[in-house]
Amino acid sequence: MRKVLIMDTSILCVYLKVPYMEECGSDNDKWDYGRVAEKISNEIYHRSLLVLPLATLIETGNHIAHVSGERYSLARELAEIIVKAATAEEPWAAFTFQSQLWSEENLKRLANEWPVLAAGKLSIGDATIKDVAEFYTESGFAVEILTGDGGLKAYEPKEVKKPRRRR
Repeated sequence: MRKVLIMDTSILCVYLKVPYMEECGSDNDKWDYGRVAEKISNEIYHRSLLVLPLATLIETGNHIAHVSGERYSLARELAEIIVKAATAEEPWAAFTFQSQLWSEENLKRLANEWPVLAAGKLSIGDATIKDVAEFYTESGFAVEILTGDGGLKAYEPKEVKKPRRRR
């Protein structure tokens, strides 16, 4: 069974070395560039797919646009990842695979469910990352959410479900 590694904003910012975001996680679970790079390299070696949720893309882009320093080179690095995800260049999973999540029906479901999640301090971006994780789990993948956020990590699916049929 193939594994997917879903990257959240905190980890992608560490990986890209966005100023003032070079570290994430709690005191007993710190992520720095070395740890993130080693984890990603190990997952690539084991043929895991890397998943870039839309929320991670947008949030990371926002952080890059607002840092002092060399925004252009950071933006180019993120742009290269976007192109690889858009074209499904290994190890990146295609964005189009997630497109069902943005249907009218799923957006209405998100709108209905998110207020309860927000009351529990889960951002709308993290709620969509949770949905991406559930989507891949239902598609038959082993899923790991790579995050420094223990609250988001708690939503990581614990079991692989039998893949649903595609129509």
